[in-house]
Amino acid sequence: MINKNTVSSLTGKEAELVARMSYEKKDIVTAGELDSYLPRGFSYRRKLVYNLRKKKILIPIKNGVYIFVPLEAVSTGRRISEFLIPAVFFPRSDYYIGYSVMYNYYNFTSQQFQTVYVLNTRMSRERTIAGLSFKFIKIAAQRFYGLEEIDINGKKAVVSSRERTLVDLFYYSKPVGGPNAAIDIMNRTIKAGKCDIRKLIEYAVKFPVIKTRKLIGLTLEKSGVNEKMLAPLAKSVKKTSLISFTGDRKGKINEKWRVIVSAAQG
Repeated sequence: MINKNTVSSLTGKEAELVARMSYEKKDIVTAGELDSYLPRGFSYRRKLVYNLRKKKILIPIKNGVYIFVPLEAVSTGRRISEFLIPAVFFPRSDYYIGYSVMYNYYNFTSQQFQTVYVLNTRMSRERTIAGLSFKFIKIAAQRFYGLEEIDINGKKAVVSSRERTLVDLFYYSKPVGGPNAAIDIMNRTIKAGKCDIRKLIEYAVKFPVIKTRKLIGLTLEKSGVNEKMLAPLAKSVKKTSLISFTGDRKGKINEKWRVIVSAAQG
């Protein structure tokens, strides 16, 4: 329902601009686009943008880029999809949305998370945009693989694929409750036939963190994945140091994965 107070507060030029953006079904609009909607030489664009921001019709993402909130959504506070915002900062698509949001996206967990993780090779920072928390994490270029594009209202967003998300889950399992929860999720996913195991192994082999590779390998082996399929992953950890996932150095040594398996881990 359109907020009559908001409508009545719009000037003629503001109403024209809102009508144009609504007609074009804009989610995100730039200062350049706003200029193109206005008469040549229009000298009050800055004031006009200020007024629309004050009326919560434009919400800033970064300098010169805004979320457009249609009149019918102003009173309800309807949000833009969180998947569309990262591309504003990375127009070359050199990013991906990963970790907790993707754990929920692939139904690995029913938890709703408050932070959107944006992995990229350029910056680390935290920002709140339109009430959404974004955490930009700079990572090594070698970790950019296993990605895909998804369609969100006709626009593209770069995300981790299902198999790549499982690898990330073993690296960053805190949001779901730790390594044991990640293992349970992996086992359920494999049992349900909802992942490509060969692709999962391929992505695990490429992951630069040895501890993560070992835990994935041990988990896949226990889940019944055959030795031939696991051979590339086992080879990738063959000449590495012996480690313990729990910090307990007492337990059975698994030479294949170069880990000490405590009694609690079975």
